[in-house]
Amino acid sequence: MESKKILHIITVSFVINHFFGNQFNYLKKRTGNRYFLGCSPSDDFLQKSVQLGYEPFPVVVTRSISPFTDLKAIFRIYKFIKKNNIDVVVGHTPKGGMVSMIAAFFAGVESRIYFRHGIIYETSSGLTRLLLKTIDRLSGNLATKVVCVSNSVKSISERDCLNRAEKNIILGLGTCNGIDTEYKYNPLLQNGEEVNRLLGTLNIMADDLVIGYVGRIVRDKGINELIAAWKILKENYSNIKLLLVGPIEERDAISADSLALIKHDPTVIIAGAVAATSPYFSVMDIFVLPTYREGFPTVALEASSMKLPVVITRATGCEESVRDGETGLFTSNAAEDIADKVGIYLQNETLRLQHGENGRVFVRKNFEESIIWDRIHQQLGY
Repeated sequence: MESKKILHIITVSFVINHFFGNQFNYLKKRTGNRYFLGCSPSDDFLQKSVQLGYEPFPVVVTRSISPFTDLKAIFRIYKFIKKNNIDVVVGHTPKGGMVSMIAAFFAGVESRIYFRHGIIYETSSGLTRLLLKTIDRLSGNLATKVVCVSNSVKSISERDCLNRAEKNIILGLGTCNGIDTEYKYNPLLQNGEEVNRLLGTLNIMADDLVIGYVGRIVRDKGINELIAAWKILKENYSNIKLLLVGPIEERDAISADSLALIKHDPTVIIAGAVAATSPYFSVMDIFVLPTYREGFPTVALEASSMKLPVVITRATGCEESVRDGETGLFTSNAAEDIADKVGIYLQNETLRLQHGENGRVFVRKNFEESIIWDRIHQQLGY
């Protein structure tokens, strides 16, 4: 089989590990293809290229709407496609999808694939919602295939007529890349000394039960409701800690009251953004994600792979990541309900451990990254 040249377009290097991991090296060995990755330039973007097996193409693609910058990006991508005789163009997220699909369409690329990682306009309204939906619809209509990262995303895509239904594809049960359950998110391979040092650094005692969250500290992730639930839980349990792993962001900021509690409550530990989350999962007993909007919550898979029971909302994409009553429990966004579901695990160690065990089996069977990479090759042809 003749090898192909594949160009992926993203906006920022932060998503590279999440969207691809070691996918390019794996597929290169199987196919002999060359993989190019276009992204806004950064040291991180260039440094990862050698390790992860892609050829970097620095191109400024902003996450926000910027007509002049967007036109420049489209033109640069178009020229890159023509110069390098690219066979397949793959765009990720609404902005990466929009500029790449436009450029690939005008460059005459026959295989144009758009990864719909979520429904970005889901929590928007008014003109903002209309604009975001129009961008997503443009990307979907110009693509020849659209990968929906969950059945929920696929259903909304079809309901809102974002593109012809026959274009939509789901990789297995969902996700864009799967996760590394064999090494990175394997609780048996965690460094015990490192975990013990982390416990000391975070001031977590041996008899503490730790409720954890990993992700951006923003309103859309349900952090205000999680903090309200925490106030309830503190009244009923004495040996618990709340561990928040991720950056506190100003965009979509949480309330001033929630922020004050996070910073001043001794039972709340804020770890900030970290390079590796596996050790932090190792010090948790329960994982909580009270989110309002997802595409597919990869972090829930990571938690399950680390044998944690997951308390999660039924937001877009979440239902595919957990088996209710087997690997976790669904909750509403109401603080009382979050506290009740967490309380079930706090009161029942046997159930907590069993759901954690079940979760790892479920994730390894359905979301191990090599399984998803094989599906990408089979279903998308690159």
